[in-house]
Amino acid sequence: MKLVHSEFLKLRTTNAWWLFGLGALGMLALAFLINALQAHYLLNDPSTEGMSTEDAATFEATGSVVYQAANLYTSGQFFGLLFVMLIGIVLITSEFHHQTVTTTFLTTPHRTAVIAAKLAMAALAGAFFWLVTTAINIPATIIFLNTEDFTSQLGEWAVTRAILLNLVAYLLWGILGVGFGVLIRSQIGATVTAVALYLLGTAAAAIVFTLFAQWLDLDWIRDLQYGMPSIASGLMVSGTDLPNQPAFWVGAVVLVVWALATGTVGTLITRTRDVS
Repeated sequence: MKLVHSEFLKLRTTNAWWLFGLGALGMLALAFLINALQAHYLLNDPSTEGMSTEDAATFEATGSVVYQAANLYTSGQFFGLLFVMLIGIVLITSEFHHQTVTTTFLTTPHRTAVIAAKLAMAALAGAFFWLVTTAINIPATIIFLNTEDFTSQLGEWAVTRAILLNLVAYLLWGILGVGFGVLIRSQIGATVTAVALYLLGTAAAAIVFTLFAQWLDLDWIRDLQYGMPSIASGLMVSGTDLPNQPAFWVGAVVLVVWALATGTVGTLITRTRDVS
C-alpha cells in the first residue's frame, strides 16, 4: 500500500491526470451528443423498407431501447479508454523520462512490487475516470429517455451489465497502458505510438477484416477485428447482441487476455532490464 500511495503521489503532483481528465470530459460531451442524436432517430421507428433481411435485423436490434440506453450510459468510452491508457503509459515512462527509475528501484529493490503498484494505480485511475463519466452519463441519459417517453431502463440487466463491464474496461486499459509503456520507454515515443495504434489501428482493423470477409465470402474473418482491444471494449458494453456479431462476453475475454499478457510481459521485462 505504501508503494501504491507513492504512485498516487507521483500522479497527483503532475499535470497529466487533469489534462487527460479534461480531454476525456470534452470527448464525453461530444460522444453523448452524437449518441443522443442517433438514438433519437433510431427510437422513432424509422422504416426498414428496401433493406436486406440481414441489414433490417441489425437495424431493428440497434433501434431497441435497451441497446440505445446501454450505448448512452457508456458514452465517451472510446476516448475515455484512450486517456486512461495514456495515464498508464505516463506512470511508467515518466520514471525513465525524468531519470528517477534508478532511485525508485534502489529504494524498492523488488521490481515486481513496483510494477504491481503501478498497475494498481493505473487501474484505480481508470476506475476514477469511469466513476466521473458514469456519474455524468446516468442523469443525462435518464433525462434524454424521459423526453423520448421511455423509462431509465436501469432495471434491465443488459443495461446494468453494460455499465459494470464498462468499469472493467477502464480498469483493464490502465493496465494495458503500463504494459505498453514498459515496451517503449520513451514517453513521447510511447504516447505517439499508442495514440496512432489506438485511433488508426482500430479503423484499419475494422476496414481490412470486413473487406477480406466480403472478398473471400467468409464471415468468420470479419469477427477477427474483435481481437483488437479497442473494438473488444465496445463489444463488451453492447446491451444487445447484434446479428453477425460475437456475444458481449467475447469482448470481455479478449480484453482480459490482453491485460494479462501486457501486465505479465511488462513485469518480466522490467525485472531483467538494465536501467542504469
